[in-house]
Amino acid sequence: MAGGTPQVSSSPIDKLLDAAPIGAFQIRVAALCCLIAMLDGFDTQAVAFVAPVIGREWGIAPDRFGLIFSAGLLGIMVGQLVLGPLADRYGRRPVIIGCTALFGVLSLATAAVDNWMMLLVLRFLTGIGLGGATPNLITLTCEVAPPRSRATMITAMFAGFPLGAAIGAYISSMLIPAYGWQSVFILGGAMPLALLLVVVIWLPESPQFLYGKGKHGPVLDKMLDAMVGPNRAPLAAAPAAAAGIAPKAGYGALFAGGLAGITVPLWIAYFCSLLMIYFLMSWLPTVARESGLPLDTAIISAVFLNVGGAIGGIALGRVADKFGAFRTLAAGYAIAGLSLAAIGFTSSDATLLMAFAFIAGLFTIGGQTAMNAAASGIYPAEVRATGLGAAFAVGRTGSIIGPWVGGLLLASNWELSAIFTAVAMPAALTVVIAILLSRRLAR
Repeated sequence: MAGGTPQVSSSPIDKLLDAAPIGAFQIRVAALCCLIAMLDGFDTQAVAFVAPVIGREWGIAPDRFGLIFSAGLLGIMVGQLVLGPLADRYGRRPVIIGCTALFGVLSLATAAVDNWMMLLVLRFLTGIGLGGATPNLITLTCEVAPPRSRATMITAMFAGFPLGAAIGAYISSMLIPAYGWQSVFILGGAMPLALLLVVVIWLPESPQFLYGKGKHGPVLDKMLDAMVGPNRAPLAAAPAAAAGIAPKAGYGALFAGGLAGITVPLWIAYFCSLLMIYFLMSWLPTVARESGLPLDTAIISAVFLNVGGAIGGIALGRVADKFGAFRTLAAGYAIAGLSLAAIGFTSSDATLLMAFAFIAGLFTIGGQTAMNAAASGIYPAEVRATGLGAAFAVGRTGSIIGPWVGGLLLASNWELSAIFTAVAMPAALTVVIAILLSRRLAR
């Protein structure tokens, strides 16, 4: 495959979309998904913003705070495992709406906690909503995007996740000194609940989902007319639906038809990538603070990390559409590993720390965003949310292990240079996997 997002299967709707320009309907869907992703990113990293303050106020050791980080990420994993298949059965829209409401309400509740155990429990429950939203935002955007520009559209949408975390870090650096750490969770809960009404009114169901379930009718026709135009060719019934056969779904479908050789290495790549990302997202402000930098500077380091991720996701998506997703990822993760290791040697120098945090975000968070686009193109619509949810969920074991091990290493007084070099090692494995997947998909 010379370039573009890898495709294992293509539906008649894909062919219609690829022959038409991107219109207002697709932009609206991607914009709404981007807004939810921004709030998801803010709420996912909110506990990292307040960790330096709560840790000192409550006397929480780094290893115990590592458990709090990991509890939230475990909840995200549960949400992705459980809610991905539900979205393939009942639709992307209801799952996205339900998850947004869930993490909004529970974030508000977090502002009232007064002990580390209750914080741990609420972070786990909030994580379920955060995790269930992520694969479905990617899936819905994928299923309204033309295949020729799918990676660009998905990465532009999902750039909202690190952008939300970056804006959240900047706002938190001002809110916490003025109003206390509780204000971060109040804002993180109020915003998704305020957005919910707009989402209920304006967010449509996926046309690919409706087509695959045989739900032809005015709703699907109106949607296709908005995306392709009223003069499009008529859409035939989905073969499985026309024959009265339910498409094969569930986790077993991810290993059928030659997908096993793609699914397993993809899961390993997600594990490595999310381990690095969530180590950085969880511990970078604390490491910077402990290295002697002021609190506001330490929190702003997360801004550089996440702004780099937002820019990297969009840039890598454009490159991936042109040269191939996994080729792009191989180069990106090689740079990611080097920049991550460099942070350990520069954490006490604010300028160098910000520079390497930006580069690390560019190619770790940005690389993950591009990997999401690649994965969404691999799986057919009937199991796309399941495939993405499973990859994210397996990857979440890495995101749980990363902060937890980071807390243990910090508590054991390892040198920061040794810690960051060790955490950069998974980048090398991700490079190898990306090369292998590129070659396999080319065949």
